[in-house]
Amino acid sequence: MKDLRVASVQFNHKADDKSFNLSVIQNYVISAAAQAVKIIVFPEMCITGYWHVSQLSEDAIRGLAEPVPQGPSCQHLLDLAKRYQMTIGAGLIELADNNQLFNTYVMAMPDGRLEKHRKLHTFISQYMSSGDRYTVFDTPHGCRVGILICWDNNLVENARITALMGADILIAPHQTGGCNSRSPQAMGLIDPQLWHQRKQNPHALRAEMQGKKGRQWLMRWLPARAHDNGMFLIFSNGVGLDLDEVRTGNAMVLNPYGEVIVESDKIDNDMVVADLKGDELEMCTGRRWIRGRRPNLYHPICETTDDQLNPYAARFQEN
Repeated sequence: MKDLRVASVQFNHKADDKSFNLSVIQNYVISAAAQAVKIIVFPEMCITGYWHVSQLSEDAIRGLAEPVPQGPSCQHLLDLAKRYQMTIGAGLIELADNNQLFNTYVMAMPDGRLEKHRKLHTFISQYMSSGDRYTVFDTPHGCRVGILICWDNNLVENARITALMGADILIAPHQTGGCNSRSPQAMGLIDPQLWHQRKQNPHALRAEMQGKKGRQWLMRWLPARAHDNGMFLIFSNGVGLDLDEVRTGNAMVLNPYGEVIVESDKIDNDMVVADLKGDELEMCTGRRWIRGRRPNLYHPICETTDDQLNPYAARFQEN
């Protein structure tokens, strides 16, 4: 992999307002271009809005969805990618040819290509389907990238398979932190009033975003995805009020040793920029470990367990 400058953005999208959200994306692309960034990553479903979709009817979701890549949002991203010679990643709701709906992340490239990843573990709505394949591809920037959306990253198998498919960089767009988690030691809700009062009392909101409901939760597992699999990782996230939950931002870039190269501690919209050193990949710990694997021992990973649930049921189960 060649050395590469990348950026990660956290921003507070507006529900059902594609025009506004695309204008935010465009402004950050322009800023990134001035800093010679070649890959920029925006959050999951940041074009359409995210958590409010859990409350929408199927018809309303279909009204937000677009075909990929023919839809206007993808075409706008492709125009920006060509104009600024940058690969741009952002999330939206896809209306597939078979009429299914997907939580999809697209990456528009300056050579006119557009790759997409359909979230493998979709739970935002019972009307939306989960994808069934991994997404790893070459970019015009001398690197190979893979995409895993939010909860996709929580399952170690997904990150490992992405690495085995040759990814140098894992693109990890999220809408997380401040979630109403069913697990008593994971995250938890943030009082929306802290967001509304962030200008008067920024320290209270920052403490929540940097604490167990945000950064401290991420640091339990996010570095392991990079370190154990020998990949750079670009984490992008929403920030601020998303329906009744407060996203925690924490945009960051990690090296293949799981070390944070750069991160944001801002409590509002922000972009961080990092220089990735390609020569860190070859002899990093994760890649050396992968070379020593014994795949003949791993068959139990592929077996279904008695308590298996679909992603929607697993996310919202009470016990």
